Amino acid sequence: MTFSAFDRRAFLGAMAAGGSLVLAGRPAFAKGSVTAAMYPGSWEEAFRKIVVPALKTSKDVELEMQPLYAVDQIAKASAARGAPPFDTFVLDPGPRVSGLDKGLYEKFDAKKLTNLGKLPEGLVDEWGATVAAQVVGMAYNPKKLPPPKNWTDLLKEPWVSRLGLTGFQTTFGTVSIIEIAKMYGGSETNVEPFFTEIKKVLPKIATIGAPAAMAGLFQQGQCDVIYANTQTVSTLKSRGVDIAFAKPETGAVAFFTTMHIAKGATEVENVYKYIDTVISAGVQTELAKSPYNFVPVNKDVALGSDLPMKNLDEMSKFVRHDWAKINPLRAGWIERFNKEVAK
Repeated sequence: MTFSAFDRRAFLGAMAAGGSLVLAGRPAFAKGSVTAAMYPGSWEEAFRKIVVPALKTSKDVELEMQPLYAVDQIAKASAARGAPPFDTFVLDPGPRVSGLDKGLYEKFDAKKLTNLGKLPEGLVDEWGATVAAQVVGMAYNPKKLPPPKNWTDLLKEPWVSRLGLTGFQTTFGTVSIIEIAKMYGGSETNVEPFFTEIKKVLPKIATIGAPAAMAGLFQQGQCDVIYANTQTVSTLKSRGVDIAFAKPETGAVAFFTTMHIAKGATEVENVYKYIDTVISAGVQTELAKSPYNFVPVNKDVALGSDLPMKNLDEMSKFVRHDWAKINPLRAGWIERFNKEVAK
């Protein structure tokens, strides 16, 4: 097969988005456009409704999105060999470190962001910019359970028999299990105590499921306590679900979602316009509203009343993790959880 009729980048992008070559729409390499990798589901929906028109109106740039989870973004960019199928990544901390290790990003010039001064200190570096914050803790049904005070409560009654358990496949799942392990003497790199303790109560646990299924299982009443991010809690609450967020006594977990310019991207200037639009006060305000409930990072945007902090500066005191240490171990943890817990 040759690519004489179509640019290689357009071909890869079409294949990733739809599984076959699609000729409709503006090609990603056209002037006045940018192609962005985007989390499927609520992120893609929110960006299509809010960011697409804002970017076109304010910068005259058209946004094309490829729905890809973080690990798939890293895999596709790695396989592209210098011809990335998109201009920009959107990543949580673990995949961000993986991409950095693989040299998948262009250097980032923060001075090109007109909204740079609206971001708290430390949310932009030489490789990218933060576009959303995430806060992780425990979520419970306040009509059925008292609020859990700490991670260890999840493995005790009355919570354990109503617990919805999921593994290390997501960032929120990984950090939650690490925090449980730490309560029993473990650490960022030692989750053995989690496996020891979970096996003691495994027969009591209400349900074990894939990360994407947990919100639905909670809504259906198959479990009444889970570990989750505030975005999930706010979204379920907006649907009329009885749910509340509980901040652990040891502190909620904070992590940030960042955007990065793909190495070899052809629309670099449009990427800066895109990211600048995403972090603008107007867009951040809309993303923070129901049903999307993003945690904003622009200092001019008021935080929701359901969040466990009054301002973004408080997040500097939340629990953070070193993903350079976690990443090499995570695949083994996933395999072990699937064999010993989710069997």
